[in-house]
Amino acid sequence: MGALRYQRGRALTAVAAALLLVAGASFALVRLQDAPMTSTLVVLGIGGSAVTLCFVLVPLIAPVRDPLDPRRFGVTGRGWRSVAAATALASPISLPSVAFIAVAVSAARTWSAHGVSATASVFAAALLVVTHLLFARVALGVAALVLADRRSRELTSLLLLGLAVIAIPVAVFLASLNWADGVPPALQSAVDALSVTPLGAAWVLPLAPTPAVVTVAILTPVALGAAWALIVRHMLTRTERPVSVRERRGLGWFTVTPGTPGGAVAARSLIYWLRDPRYLVDIAIIPIAAVAVVVPLVIVGVSRETAALIPAPVIALFLGWLVHNDLAYDGSAVWLHISSAVRGVSDRVGRLVPLFLVALPLLAIAIPVGVGIHDDWSVLPVMVGVCSALLLGGLGLSSIASVVAPYAVARHGDSPFQQPQRTGGGVSQGFVLLGAILTSVPAFWWGWCFLQGVADAQWWALGVGLGTGILVLVVGILIGGAVFDRRGDRLMAFAETT
Repeated sequence: MGALRYQRGRALTAVAAALLLVAGASFALVRLQDAPMTSTLVVLGIGGSAVTLCFVLVPLIAPVRDPLDPRRFGVTGRGWRSVAAATALASPISLPSVAFIAVAVSAARTWSAHGVSATASVFAAALLVVTHLLFARVALGVAALVLADRRSRELTSLLLLGLAVIAIPVAVFLASLNWADGVPPALQSAVDALSVTPLGAAWVLPLAPTPAVVTVAILTPVALGAAWALIVRHMLTRTERPVSVRERRGLGWFTVTPGTPGGAVAARSLIYWLRDPRYLVDIAIIPIAAVAVVVPLVIVGVSRETAALIPAPVIALFLGWLVHNDLAYDGSAVWLHISSAVRGVSDRVGRLVPLFLVALPLLAIAIPVGVGIHDDWSVLPVMVGVCSALLLGGLGLSSIASVVAPYAVARHGDSPFQQPQRTGGGVSQGFVLLGAILTSVPAFWWGWCFLQGVADAQWWALGVGLGTGILVLVVGILIGGAVFDRRGDRLMAFAETT
């Protein structure tokens, strides 16, 4: 009974979400009926491409099963051509499909309001619906063939994290544009590029029927239909290798990371980072500390535009420093790594994976927000170069410090603010912080040259920052791995005594 209520609740939630999305999209399309042609093209081109991208990515990311999986119809004895046609024709009978058909009707009304004939609007709307349904069909087929036994909650989280890292800077950039003088040139260029791709061609076809747009808009559903037919043929004419799903169930991050020593260390570290409050407190404090650094500067008169560029490098610096004593936080696992003959390089690399998953979204938010407040996007390469040098350089030096000079920390389960008495630790902390700053000096120098008007200095800052950061990271992992291999007995003694 409880399961039935849960299923009903999920269904009602899905219907409510679909209604809200359709209402919002339809309202936006109605508002475009009175907007200038250029603004309508920009919104349809960029917004429509984003909707199309969702039809492609959601079946790949979300761990859902296709109710029209062609393999379910194999027992009927029908040929693969009949099954491919039947499943494609039945695609509109679903909640997402019905919702998108309603959006396509609103789009047709918007096209008609801008002078497109009713026949052309209906044809374009039908083409739009067919294209998106075939996109979803092909994406579901690829997911069923390639990702059926690999998708999990952890993998979905990683994919969503990757999308967020891309989407957040783009959203900040769009929000920072000035619309007072009309459509920004950057958006117009983006629409011109998207209109000749399968993502945006069908959306702008009625308003910009150029030969390239018409060709792409018509050939896209043809190519997708052929791809769907090939997928169905593969499903119904090939015998799949049996996969033991039960053995993989419940392994969590171990199913996502590679089956190598470094992958096993990364999976274990991810579990620790997600469940240990000591890590969570350290991460939560970093953005607060970055903002706290800026407040006094603004009070003493530093301009808002200049102060906005400071938090991102501070966050990068402390993120690189954060793992300088990571071996002490999960010291109980050191004996397992050493007794299993895990190479030091694998241990060092595996322990850095959680930090990268934390650093990427934080910096993806901090850098664009800071540059947007600064109101000069030409400084973006400088910020990326400086933050890369600080982060990667700090991680490389932390890989050395955590095995050369580990020090005692609060035990698991204790308050993260409760620290044991110790006589060491300050040297390793200072070594990582100072070393990371020195690593980023060349990037800072080229950034200063950019502010002084030196041509192409921002690209030098980007290249030098990435180069020095990667170099220090690689060298630090190699040195830290070698020290880990040579000091295994001392590290085990440290883990036992702390």
